[in-house]
Amino acid sequence: MEEVIGELADKHPAYGFRKLFSTLKLKGHKDNHKRVYRIYRKLGLNKKRKAKRRMPNRLKQPLEQQAQLNQTWSMDFMSDSLVCGRKFRTLNIIDDCNREALAIVADSSISALYVTRTLDQVIDERGKPKVIRVDNGPEFTSNHFQQWCNNRQISIQYTQPGKPMQNGFIERFNGTYRREILNAYMFFELFEVRQITEQWIIEYNTLRPHESLENRPPVCWPNGVGCENVSNSATTLAQLRI
Repeated sequence: MEEVIGELADKHPAYGFRKLFSTLKLKGHKDNHKRVYRIYRKLGLNKKRKAKRRMPNRLKQPLEQQAQLNQTWSMDFMSDSLVCGRKFRTLNIIDDCNREALAIVADSSISALYVTRTLDQVIDERGKPKVIRVDNGPEFTSNHFQQWCNNRQISIQYTQPGKPMQNGFIERFNGTYRREILNAYMFFELFEVRQITEQWIIEYNTLRPHESLENRPPVCWPNGVGCENVSNSATTLAQLRI
């Protein structure tokens, strides 16, 4: 009987004793409620348990470079720590069409509200995307984020659990950011992470050749619009470094 009750509790983690006992009766078990409750307590099932959140099925979506800007954006989180050991996270957002870095925000904690506030700022400057591709992290599966996207008529494209390369554009971007910034510097304060990252974004978008873009920087892709601003951006970058 212990095995039967244990299996039933695992299958239906939200069931309490009364529901489990009624289910056992329906299955034809004759034990009275006193004996079943003794076993229920022995197995520790009378303690409040947190049910595991079940992930809905995710369909595999093709990873395709978009022909136009603002078709699909990709987002992902990264983690690192300051010299003192204090951990921080970054939220990275890129456009899948030209791999342009739209935003990188760094903070000790980034909630779903923080994510949507950042997206609102990017949208105010650039316009909204049709689709946002993300993994199944709690910030992206939260009701707040889903409602925010629904209100703005933005589709969410979730990757399948354990398949990070289904979001390969942002994964490659993360690797570049890790090598050139997070692994290259020792950070003592968060403002240093933000300052150096802001300078790097300008260089990445306007000066750094990208192999998948015919060795052109993101702002020069797909039709060359924005290349006239490269020299101005380079001047700005030089001023920031002084």
